[in-house]
Amino acid sequence: MRVVIDAGVLVSASIRCQGATGGVLRALRDGRFTIIYSTTILIEVIDVLSRSLFRTKYHIQPEDITDLVNLIRLRGELVTPQQQVSDCRDPKDNKYLEAALAGGAEAIISGDDDLLILHPFNDIPIWRPAGRKGDRFIY
Repeated sequence: MRVVIDAGVLVSASIRCQGATGGVLRALRDGRFTIIYSTTILIEVIDVLSRSLFRTKYHIQPEDITDLVNLIRLRGELVTPQQQVSDCRDPKDNKYLEAALAGGAEAIISGDDDLLILHPFNDIPIWRPAGRKGDRFIY
């Protein structure tokens, strides 16, 4: 399965290994799906995890960020969106929709209500991360 995963899910998975977001990261490590990502998505993940709050409160180290980026590169496909989208009520989240279209994603995984409200987007389901059926990503 080809999926776009929003930065919030990846950040949450990096600081909390347990639970639904941690399961998404474990499934990515196991190669159970291909993550579709753009440069702007990767930059957001790096920027958020590099904040001093994450370094101090969650003990995120530079090598943790490097490991995540390397995992995304290993198990993912970098796309360069050609189609600009403006469907999301939060304009900064349009990058996920654009990447999904550019990469032929079969789903978008997000916990962000600004994206979830669009389910489905151009026949692409938008699911919350969870290891169960229904409107959740099954990993």
